[in-house]
Amino acid sequence: MYIIIDNKKYSVIVMDTFMKRLRGLMFKNEKIKDIYMFPRCNSIHTFYMKQDIDVCILDKNYVITHISRGLSRGKVLIKKGYHTLEMPLGSTRSLSVGDKLCLKKK
Repeated sequence: MYIIIDNKKYSVIVMDTFMKRLRGLMFKNEKIKDIYMFPRCNSIHTFYMKQDIDVCILDKNYVITHISRGLSRGKVLIKKGYHTLEMPLGSTRSLSVGDKLCLKKK
């Protein structure tokens, strides 16, 4: 799956197993280039992360209900929503609450 934002294509990695969800982006040194989608999840933490990220919380229809830009390490984010996207820093610059994201299959 992928999402196009500002004419840039981001691969979407679905965190659909216990181990994927547990690990997330913790301890990753390389620059984040993809979007990590946590289905049926409305909260994340940034403990043990090596870099700041942008986060979008979506409803069941992939409409953005919350955006956190530049979420730093050691934070907890809990918002009303259905899916959570952990995104590269700066990737949400043109997005707003109420925008609908279109996930496309490869």
